[in-house]
Amino acid sequence: MKKVRLVSLLIFFILIPATLILGSRLTGRVYYLISTLVILEIMIPFFLSLEMKKPDALSLCILAVMAALAAISRAAFIFVPGFKPITGIIMITGIAYGAETGFLTGALGLFASNFLFGQGPWTPWQMFAYGFAGFMAGLVFHKRRHWCRPPVLAIFGFLGILCVVGPLLDTCTVFSVLTTFTPKSILVIYAQGVPINILHALGCAVTLLLIGRPLIEKLDRLQHKYGLRF
Repeated sequence: MKKVRLVSLLIFFILIPATLILGSRLTGRVYYLISTLVILEIMIPFFLSLEMKKPDALSLCILAVMAALAAISRAAFIFVPGFKPITGIIMITGIAYGAETGFLTGALGLFASNFLFGQGPWTPWQMFAYGFAGFMAGLVFHKRRHWCRPPVLAIFGFLGILCVVGPLLDTCTVFSVLTTFTPKSILVIYAQGVPINILHALGCAVTLLLIGRPLIEKLDRLQHKYGLRF
């Protein structure tokens, strides 16, 4: 874990600043490339942390199942644009198996679901935002299971999407739509995203309220029964 921490420090304090400095010296619409590179660089510590724990085959199978379940939950509500239970499933995984596992489930689940919804320059942003939902939930609840009451989980999910995940997704729109960055134009983008983020937050909150605690208990039972390592 010390190696992972060292790599994280190098990425956050050297690699990412170097990428941003390089981007500021280039001309044209290079911010697409720079923003994608930054998101990918941020992901590296989370993937390394999970790799260092050397999970067994069954653990990886459970992780794949949760990522697939997250992707399916998004596809199942394709007829209701904006209503996304996927982040609820991702948060449940993070709560049950830890922040890094939640992040990886979110990133993989989003990537898989985009084969249906469409891949594009927005994919790395979405992978980071949805992954961060799992990381955030795991960080708060994984070691504090007595907090995992359905109303608490629902409120956390709603506020987490509305205040963190939604704005992260809107940031992708800022970089991909605007050609001139002004406070007013940036504020308009974030304001237009609020109704969509509210619907997304509701989908997450309803998922956590209805199936959050039962699914967490089932995942816990699997971990204790088979000695899963995450």
